[in-house]
Amino acid sequence: MSHKNKTLATLLASVTGGLGIHRFYLKGLSDRWGWLHAAALPACGIVMGAAPQADWYFWYLPLILSMLAGFLEALVLGLMSDEKWDAAYNADSGRRSESRWPLAVIIVATVMVGAGMLIATIARLFDLLYTGGAYG
Repeated sequence: MSHKNKTLATLLASVTGGLGIHRFYLKGLSDRWGWLHAAALPACGIVMGAAPQADWYFWYLPLILSMLAGFLEALVLGLMSDEKWDAAYNADSGRRSESRWPLAVIIVATVMVGAGMLIATIARLFDLLYTGGAYG
């Protein structure tokens, strides 16, 4: 069994979490949650086809929600202790994980981008619901 790198998994979850690449890296192609993430992109196309007159926000909402879940997963993976990480993902690899400072940088960037995206998503939703999109 190969050794899974915690820093790489956290980076994948942060950058490509909306597509589920981190889930496939950790658990393989049989991971259902990974396929749910991957289904977000076709779901955007379905929404665009079903409601072409809708605001762009609603077209991309499945991908936005998947990305927000990816940011949360990145934080969960990155903040997991090395011992717990090895028990969960590297039990048979024979190597121990040792997190270093790049992981901390990825976690801080994930919090910054993820929090900003969450605030923007909530603000746009309330703008559309209460003013009909008057502010954007």
